[in-house]
Amino acid sequence: MKKSLGVVLVASAMMMFTAACGNSGDSKTASSTTAAAAVSPSTAAVATAKADKKITMGFAQVGAESGWRSANTKSVQDSAKEAGIELKFSDAQQKQENQIKSIRTYIQQKVDVIAFSPVVESGWDTVLKEAKDAGIPVILTDRAVDSKDTSLYKTFIGSDFVEEGRSAGKWVVDKYKDAKETVNIVELQGTTGSAPANDRKAGFGEIIKSNPNLKIIASQTGDFTRAKGKEVMQAFLKANKNINVLYAHNDDMALGAIQAIEEAGLKPGKDIIIISVDGVKDGFVAASEGKINFIVECNPLLGGQLMQAAKDVLSGKELPKRIVTKEGVFTSEDAKRELPNRQY
Repeated sequence: MKKSLGVVLVASAMMMFTAACGNSGDSKTASSTTAAAAVSPSTAAVATAKADKKITMGFAQVGAESGWRSANTKSVQDSAKEAGIELKFSDAQQKQENQIKSIRTYIQQKVDVIAFSPVVESGWDTVLKEAKDAGIPVILTDRAVDSKDTSLYKTFIGSDFVEEGRSAGKWVVDKYKDAKETVNIVELQGTTGSAPANDRKAGFGEIIKSNPNLKIIASQTGDFTRAKGKEVMQAFLKANKNINVLYAHNDDMALGAIQAIEEAGLKPGKDIIIISVDGVKDGFVAASEGKINFIVECNPLLGGQLMQAAKDVLSGKELPKRIVTKEGVFTSEDAKRELPNRQY
């Protein structure tokens, strides 16, 4: 009985071997084709596989210098959660070296995609090439880089800062179109070397030069912070006895400047006309009170667009190099109406 069982087992094993290996050239070719496909999958298949698996994104944020930035961070974090994307987040505290270190860490961690808002425009080529060489796509949000090699990033999602400056300039030109005397303007710039600071200054200057009575008498960085905005405005007031207009590159600096103006015994929005950029809730409150006369909106809620762009890139889709966000402009009266609807 044992001998018969052994014969049956040997025969079964032989049948299984024959079935597995096959006895024709077609089977061998099919096996080779399958093996080749496993070794060299198509680009589309790789893209699909990347898109189907859980995406990991490394995000290097500028910092938390303003209400706008806080709203931007929350938008990115909330949108990542909603999209099912694992987010690795870092705060650079407004230092480029910290952002570069974070990006290199994300490269070492082999994340699927890297996104960041550059502290300044220049000095990114080396680390972006490292990401490219590692096969990790990069998406810029909010701020651009000045790299001539645009292949180092997939797209830039954000505002048109030059156009924001132009919008601010157009309002000033219109307000003072009948001015017969010099209109003295002071400017609170954003972080030196950053895209919004460079572009908002350029756009504003481009427009106001059409009226020779509009003159910028002082321009200095306030680093996009409320405290620095107040400090620089105090210096402006001490050095210049006749300031007609303040142009602030963001609401937080404008709000700091308002404190300095009030402490100097002047009325913001009346004694000194104030134009600002961003449109955060605190800025709208000040505008509704007549302390800020005109706000150019810069939308921080970029999270949804960023997550969709990441999914599109990893699925093999081509993105436009520039994705501009939709924004508006608001007078004090507009701000009163819009204030209850502000999300940030």
